[in-house]
Amino acid sequence: MNALRMIEATHNEIQSIPEEIGLLHHLEQLYLRHNQIKELPVLQGTALKELHLGNNNIKELSPKHLEHLLSLLVLDIRDNKLTELPVEITLLTRLHRLDLTNNDLSSIPYEVGDMASLDSLQIEGNSLKSIRRDIIMRGTVGLLKYLRSRIQEPEAVQESQDKGGFPWTESVAEKRNSKHMLNTTHCLDYSNNSATEVPEEVWWSAKESQVIAVNLNKNCLQAIPDHITSLSETLNELHIAGNKLTTVIAELSICSRLIVLDLSNNQLTGLPQELETLVGLRDLTLSYNRFSALPACVYRMKSLENLLASDNSISSIDIDGLSCLQRLAVLDLQNNDIAAVPPELGNMSLRALQLGGNRFRVPRPNIIAKGTPAVLEYLRSRITT
Repeated sequence: MNALRMIEATHNEIQSIPEEIGLLHHLEQLYLRHNQIKELPVLQGTALKELHLGNNNIKELSPKHLEHLLSLLVLDIRDNKLTELPVEITLLTRLHRLDLTNNDLSSIPYEVGDMASLDSLQIEGNSLKSIRRDIIMRGTVGLLKYLRSRIQEPEAVQESQDKGGFPWTESVAEKRNSKHMLNTTHCLDYSNNSATEVPEEVWWSAKESQVIAVNLNKNCLQAIPDHITSLSETLNELHIAGNKLTTVIAELSICSRLIVLDLSNNQLTGLPQELETLVGLRDLTLSYNRFSALPACVYRMKSLENLLASDNSISSIDIDGLSCLQRLAVLDLQNNDIAAVPPELGNMSLRALQLGGNRFRVPRPNIIAKGTPAVLEYLRSRITT
């Protein structure tokens, strides 16, 4: 049991989670959707990467819960009864997908806007008083930008600490990057360094610690470092957003264990066909680049669940290619140059579809504003037989 990496217990009648689950130190994925869970235990000791709790009766996600989930990449807690999201959610610096759809939230901490690794934030179906619906409909990038614009510092930070919030000080960051944490979390964080290259000794340490995640966001890299291939046997995720990449090395294809790849905010116009071998990839972010079309290799990534390609110059939707991605749940094509939306897109089992900011006239903006289910239904109604 100690070596267990995944628990799948969806669609049962589970009412509580035993605290002993925290003793499963190798557990990475926990699926508990569609149960009757009312409260969470503090999951000490796990290195969870994905926590799926949708469609339960959970009312609270506390700072104490979050302090022990620092390795989390995906948090799905949609369709519950949360009334508050603690500011300590920002401690999850590796989180790239947060689904809070259909809860009872009245607000979202503005500090969420500073979560640099967050690629997908879903908050529809809440009673939010401080965020207008048109802002929500802008998608993740627009929503995070809005939240950042509303941050009041330093008062907000001080208020959080005065109320007994987690003291997210510089010492937390130092601990996260210490040798001990590198060995514990297996995450190399070399982000925000204005670096043009990553020192060779850094890669030696990463390989020695069997790193599974690399964060090179917000540097000045013009190419993916060749040394990334030294981690091919362990690497699950690579974040290299906010650099100056114009190409992606074909050798990245040997990193066959990749699950998450974030290439956003670069200068890319294409991807090498060799990346089609990344058949385990679930999350691909291509937003804010210079793509005129989705690269052909993407349609061979059979495990893809989240494809984010907003803010490019994509001119058309290849429905035949997208139909090959049978697991695709989130598709973001906002702010491109798409002239027409194929009605057959309505047949895809998408949980979130973002199409705003393109030049097509159908569906009309009032349909788009109604959200994903309405858009898919409208598209299906236009299919001719």
